[in-house]
Amino acid sequence: MTQQYPESADGRAKKPRHKKHQNQSYGERMAADATSQAAREERPAVKGYRAEQPRPDRGQTRPNRDDRQQYNRSDRPQYNRDDRSQYNRDERPRFNRDDRPQYNGGDRQQFNRDERPRFNRDDRPQSNRDERPRFNRDDRPQSNRDDRQQYNRSDRPQYNRDERPRFNRDDRPQYNRDERPRFNRDDRPQGNRDERPRFSRDDRPQFNRDERPRYNRDDRQQYNRDERPRFNRDDRRSTNDERSAYARDDRPRFERSEKNFRKDDRRVEQDNRRGQRDDRREQAAPADLGTVADDNQFAALGLAPRLVQRLARDGITAPFPIQAATIPDALAGKDVLGRGQTGSGKTLGFGLPTLMRLSGGRTESRRPRGMILVPTRELAMQVHDALEPLAHVMNVSLKLIAGGLPYPKQIDALRRGVDLLIATPGRLIDLCEQGAADLGAVEVAVLDEADHMCDMGFMPAVTTLLDMTPPAGQRLLFSATLDNDVDTIVKTYLKDPVIHSTDAAQAAVTTMEHHLLVIEPAHKQSLTAELASRDGRTIIFVRTKLGADRVATQLRDRGVMAAALHGGLTQGARNRTLEQFKDGSVPVLVATDVAARGIHVDDVGLVVQADPAADHKDYLHRAGRTARAGGEGAVVTLVLPHQRRGMIRLAESAGVAVEPVRARPGDEVVTGLTGGSRPSGYPVKLPAPKPRANKGGRRFGGTRPGRGHDSRGSNGPRRGGNTPRRTDGKSYQH
Repeated sequence: MTQQYPESADGRAKKPRHKKHQNQSYGERMAADATSQAAREERPAVKGYRAEQPRPDRGQTRPNRDDRQQYNRSDRPQYNRDDRSQYNRDERPRFNRDDRPQYNGGDRQQFNRDERPRFNRDDRPQSNRDERPRFNRDDRPQSNRDDRQQYNRSDRPQYNRDERPRFNRDDRPQYNRDERPRFNRDDRPQGNRDERPRFSRDDRPQFNRDERPRYNRDDRQQYNRDERPRFNRDDRRSTNDERSAYARDDRPRFERSEKNFRKDDRRVEQDNRRGQRDDRREQAAPADLGTVADDNQFAALGLAPRLVQRLARDGITAPFPIQAATIPDALAGKDVLGRGQTGSGKTLGFGLPTLMRLSGGRTESRRPRGMILVPTRELAMQVHDALEPLAHVMNVSLKLIAGGLPYPKQIDALRRGVDLLIATPGRLIDLCEQGAADLGAVEVAVLDEADHMCDMGFMPAVTTLLDMTPPAGQRLLFSATLDNDVDTIVKTYLKDPVIHSTDAAQAAVTTMEHHLLVIEPAHKQSLTAELASRDGRTIIFVRTKLGADRVATQLRDRGVMAAALHGGLTQGARNRTLEQFKDGSVPVLVATDVAARGIHVDDVGLVVQADPAADHKDYLHRAGRTARAGGEGAVVTLVLPHQRRGMIRLAESAGVAVEPVRARPGDEVVTGLTGGSRPSGYPVKLPAPKPRANKGGRRFGGTRPGRGHDSRGSNGPRRGGNTPRRTDGKSYQH
């Protein structure tokens, strides 16, 4: 359908102005145009999909492409743009606004509002409300309730219960019990008991006890204990020259007939057995350990000859100044306050008088007579190893009490009776709270590294333990410094102490060299590796546990065998690392300040402080790991540029007169002062731990204390199974 548009003044169709008013598409509008329609009819039909004529070849066999007519583009008519008709815009009719009819506003009809009819409200018909019909309620039909049909209940059908069929119980078939077959017991077959075979006890075979073979204890083979080969302890290879022969015949024999199960008799028997054990220990003590030279200065201090002989065997004949000053007063029973630097020999200064006082006494169960308090496990192990061979010759039993070690062995040793405890404060308080230890019989109490214990926060624990000891006991306090909390302990618990101060709180070791190397942060790792790549043992100190693990790993990656030691490792791992460092399989030890006190390893030639110490006391304790007992050593501190001023003030407080020197990797100042060299660069791995020796079964050398034939448990002076073995005999000068 063609749309018709309105015509304009000149007779042309007027199309809508906006697209939204066009309801036809462009194609529909073109189809409505007559001229366009004629031109479309004259156009030839297009051959293809929309062709008007059907293709003659549709449905036939497709011809060969080679047979089709070749198409030549040059044969097609050329299209010339100049042949097309020119369109001249001037020939089109112009639109003249003047040709349109003029509109005169004055010709239009005037509208007069006054001529239009007016609306008058009074002309409308009036409505009278009275004329409309009224509604009267009385005109509506009345409803009478009486006219409606009444409902009578009597008209409904009645239900008679009597008309329903009744159930008569008499109509049901009767069951007669008399008609059922009766069971007569007389009809069953009778069994005669007399006809069955009787069982006679007399018919069974008789057993005569007299006919059996008798067992005669006298006929058995006699075992003569005297005919068995005796085990002679003197024939075995001696492993300890100072230990005396032990014969089984010397021990008291226990007769079963004398056994008494009464409680009082058991106590008496235990006391007798303990006394006999002490007698055997006194008899087993070596009487002669060798000759003592006339110039042995320990003999002049008043020590027992056995102690002097044992020290002389290891080449220790001259005491250090701190030992010569404190031993006579300690042997006299006075309270001693000693100050000395690390490595000055304080361990023997309080260890020898303590062993002398405890020798020959009797210790009750769970009530030790001596106590040595130290701040760390490592220091406790070092003190235990230093005093163990000396305690053996004095018949004094030792026990190491420290965290990280098993509780049962410590509790069992205390139950059996220990003369001297070497303990850390935390574990000893724990055992006292459990009732496993009682410090009421302590005769001598020793505090080693008291300043370090106070710095670590052990001040409340130390005072608690000292309060448990008798006030009349002897107390020995040794420390590198005597200030702050140490002074409080001295004033509270020591009675008129004798003060011995051999060294000031400054570095005074003439055989120790100090160096401050100012380095760039990027060179710290390379310089640390060059300093550690040297012959001999080296200790590198860092501030944190993670730093120790990181530096040790970096050194191993550069070809330097190094291991980390810090408080985050298990006790077994720490012991294994120390053993590898002592035997030389790991020459470099990267440690935190936990290793700065109490670790005594011979021939440590270099101490490197990768992280500067917190104060001058930590600096001195770190430096004390080298140049011990008269040896030589060097201390090198790596200082970053922003740490230079603070490190200079710290060195002045420690009494170290040294000027900072700038250093870079490969400088002669590194190789010349410390003997370091450039590492190989090939990664290395830590050596595998050594396999444990086979200790045998339970009876002979088992792990349970006091069960083997050659074990005295934790009661005697022999070593328990939970303490590290001493590697050499010269670890006494601490």
